[in-house]
Amino acid sequence: MAIKEQTCETFIEMLQDYQFKVTFPREELEPLMMDEPRPVGKGQYPNAGLLIAAATGNCLASSLSFCLRRARVDVKGMTAVVRTTIERNEKGRLRITGINVELRPVVGDLKRFEICRDVFEDFCIVTESIRKGIPVKVDVAPICE
Repeated sequence: MAIKEQTCETFIEMLQDYQFKVTFPREELEPLMMDEPRPVGKGQYPNAGLLIAAATGNCLASSLSFCLRRARVDVKGMTAVVRTTIERNEKGRLRITGINVELRPVVGDLKRFEICRDVFEDFCIVTESIRKGIPVKVDVAPICE
């Protein structure tokens, strides 16, 4: 199977201070507001670290749900709790040093559930990307007014 590269473009606009509006590449999606927590920002919206936690938990829950449904397991519900550990590195900078996700699927058949236990994580694009590390290229082009 040939792998087709996909690229999507997300637009981020500063509104004031540390508040940003994120616009996604699909116009049917509502923009997302972001902000840094106090004392830097006002903490009115989630920050990037919270979105990484949410993306990780959501991706794992979706992958497990998909696998269970493919295995013909009745998924009656699911919750996830994501615990993110943030620590300072050797330079004193805050870094995400761990993400622990607890998934609690409510299923009708525990025997068929076992089919997915060991395989669903491999299909989670976010978790597996974070685990391997994602190369990030940064280009800064200031506009002077």
